[in-house]
Amino acid sequence: MYIIGIAGGTGSGKTTVVKKIMKALEGESVAVIPQDSYYNDNTHLTMDERRLINYDHPDAYDIELLSSHLLDLKSGKAIKKPIYDFVIHNRSKEKYDIIEPCNIIILEGILTLA
Repeated sequence: MYIIGIAGGTGSGKTTVVKKIMKALEGESVAVIPQDSYYNDNTHLTMDERRLINYDHPDAYDIELLSSHLLDLKSGKAIKKPIYDFVIHNRSKEKYDIIEPCNIIILEGILTLA
């Protein structure tokens, strides 16, 4: 399994690069995992407190869960990738995406390589 990290600031072209890679890898077993899906679960905070979080800081991410999920995929296990809801500034409690093991994972986000 290969993991490709695409990093860069907002508006830097990450999505464009991912689309070009996906087109070049058409027919291959590929999954795209946005780093934004792994913002911390902030259920314990009020909405006002959640709005004050610096989402551009490495501490805003649940790196343990992301690492665990990548290891699971590497070992052939499917994962339940969280879905981040930007309206409530938190992960969705009821929704998630099932990501099956694949040959190539593209991890994209502003701090993917941090």
